[in-house]
Amino acid sequence: MLQEHAKLITFFSECKELVGRKRLQKMIYILKKCQFPFSERYQFHFYGPYSEELTLRVQELINLGFLQEEKEKKSGYYQYRYTLTGEGEKFLDHYNLDMPNMDEHIEKMSETSSRFLELVSTMLFFEGMPKEEVEEKVLTVKKKQNYTSEELQQAWNFIGDMGIQH
Repeated sequence: MLQEHAKLITFFSECKELVGRKRLQKMIYILKKCQFPFSERYQFHFYGPYSEELTLRVQELINLGFLQEEKEKKSGYYQYRYTLTGEGEKFLDHYNLDMPNMDEHIEKMSETSSRFLELVSTMLFFEGMPKEEVEEKVLTVKKKQNYTSEELQQAWNFIGDMGIQH
């Protein structure tokens, strides 16, 4: 019944701490593209791929007391910090979930900015198109981000390093 929730708890357990709702959305999307068994459906939104299902599941985990969300005021905006609670850890200990280890992928993504993850996930959203068309699409739908050709190349390299075929 709570298998999809358990997958997210495993993710948060491996993250230790995650800052930012946008970062959360992009990390799960990229992990899904890396063939990790997340089932959330995504659609294109302001900041690239977005899953309402993921948002609802995270809220349910907070309501169940398995995940803590702290709202922090930054210069002119709020950011959200997520950590697994002791109850979340206990749930995971009792839930027999066969989930591949995500540590290496999470670590790579944690070393990048949310802006970069937004670029990578947007590029992945347009999979199946030739690279040149993907770049044109990204530069059109993400015009305000002013991505450079170097950033696009870094994103392609990152996608390759994550083991995602394009």
